[in-house]
Amino acid sequence: MEKEIISWIYEAAERVKAGLGDALKVDQKSGRTDLVTNVDKETQAFIVSKITAFDPAAKILGEENGQDQTPIDQGRVFVIDPIDGTLNFVMQRENFCIMIAVYENGVGQLGFIYDVIRDELFWGGPKVGKVFYNNEELSPPENRSLGEGLIGMNLALYRKNINHAQEIGNQTMGVRVLGCAGLDLIAILKGTQIGYISMLSPWDYAAGSIMMKQLGLPFSGAEGQPLSFQGREFFIGATSAVMNQIQAFDKEKH
Repeated sequence: MEKEIISWIYEAAERVKAGLGDALKVDQKSGRTDLVTNVDKETQAFIVSKITAFDPAAKILGEENGQDQTPIDQGRVFVIDPIDGTLNFVMQRENFCIMIAVYENGVGQLGFIYDVIRDELFWGGPKVGKVFYNNEELSPPENRSLGEGLIGMNLALYRKNINHAQEIGNQTMGVRVLGCAGLDLIAILKGTQIGYISMLSPWDYAAGSIMMKQLGLPFSGAEGQPLSFQGREFFIGATSAVMNQIQAFDKEKH
């Protein structure tokens, strides 16, 4: 299955790059910074067509085209974010990803995050027992603490100090705001960031959390609870040391 999914991602990426030209049509969803393009919708439709041909019984949980309410825990579910970082896609023409995850009865099996412009594919999970950067197996990153690295963060959470985000960020070497969950999760997998705190939808974290779990990296909701895969929710993913510090920090503040 993984070979087929990788081939779909590369094919979808070529279509996305072709869509960066004059044919790009941009619409607003909830506001002027919440954008969707014709390329988002067309890319999801393309990936769904490949999935349906490969596995007609599979279900789809995806950001676009009204497929955002599918439960994760019944049968085989493909979770799709056709363009993660749409604002970056429109404004920067880089710093966006294609993400696909495969869940079977609620258990993550395979995750794929592809940085389209840099041609970097991170993929893996329990089905293959490893995580890869392109064709090179990744080792678990060093278990660094808050004071030893950079942390990715949603800007609004940091600015408003929601769930102590600003205080946590101030204990690190620096806060990074990439505007693309896939890139922040890649940074944790590579070990270039010690964590990521944001408000995410299921398609934002589905692929990355599978690979994090495979490498022994914890993630949770705001109170340490499992993620719900329903709507937007507070997400924390980090090294074990950082997760312990954040949880201890939370208890001290309460």
